[in-house]
Formats: sequence, C-alpha cells, structure tokens
Amino acid sequence: MKSVTVQNVPQDAQLIDVREVDEYAAGHAANAVNLPMSEFVQHVDKLDQQRDIYVICQGGGRSAKVCEYLEARGIEAINVEGGTGAWQQANLPMES
Repeated sequence: MKSVTVQNVPQDAQLIDVREVDEYAAGHAANAVNLPMSEFVQHVDKLDQQRDIYVICQGGGRSAKVCEYLEARGIEAINVEGGTGAWQQANLPMES
C-alpha cells in the first residue's frame, strides 16, 4: 500500500475522510470529502478513479484498512500517514 505524509498530499487532491460523520463535522482537512468507513462499500462509486485517491482518518488505521479494501478490488489508493491528527499538528488548512 502506498502512503504519504500529510505534507505530501497535493493541495488539489481527491482526499477521502473515512471517519464517521460526527468526527468529520468536528473538523476535517480542507477539501476532504466524507465517506464514512461504516458506509464505504455503498459509496465506492463516488470515487474518481481517474485521479489519485488519498484516504485519511484520525490516525491512519481506518484509512489503511480502506486502502487495503480498495486495492483488493483493483483500485489504487494512498494512505495519509498520521491522519487528521498529523494534519492538525502540521498546521495544514482545516474546515468544520
């Protein structure tokens, strides 16, 4: 599985936040789209497979599992190491 640090996520990335709705609403990486892990299977068709898919959660565990799920289905995905916690610590743009 490919992974990148938060500093290496492109500004215009297709960034998918797999945390639950309440976690996402409390604050998320700027431009991230929420597709909760608990509902992810139902929303795979919303991914633009023509663009790189970056997956983020709170600390990197759930996003890694989603990346494994996607890769098992032939869809490349990139795990964002450290997740939203690392994003905040790096003072990268957040939205709420």
